Amino acid sequence: MGERAGAEAPTKALRRLVRRAEFLAANSGKRVPMPGFVLLVRPRDDADAAMGVGFTVTKKIGGAVVRNRMKRRLRALAREIMPNAGVPGADHVLIGRSGGIERDYALLGSELRKALAKASAVPFPGESRGPDRHAGLGPGLRRGTSQ
Repeated sequence: MGERAGAEAPTKALRRLVRRAEFLAANSGKRVPMPGFVLLVRPRDDADAAMGVGFTVTKKIGGAVVRNRMKRRLRALAREIMPNAGVPGADHVLIGRSGGIERDYALLGSELRKALAKASAVPFPGESRGPDRHAGLGPGLRRGTSQ
């Protein structure tokens, strides 16, 4: 009864990142820069499929009013897009850039979709990119080694 007509239920759960350690851990993952923000994505390697999401805007962007406005825009984008396009079981951090305040909201949304697609397409740091090109060469025959 409390649901709005035409509103879709999110397919995956989002949880907020609040601890500094979570933000620092996300910094070691993939970085996808966009004109209005930078997206950081790092898999948690736990059994939880929920996506973590955090937001940060530095003081270089502006005063408290500007920073809070940018964070509100990023939160709204994340609520709208992340449940269907985010990386399950990973933490996502959106870092606001100075151009993000003036950018059109729909353009920011398309940039977030594009950034999430890039993040899910490229292997995460530490993941294998495929078979080792030098796997069957034996000792001393790999490039850069002396015999």
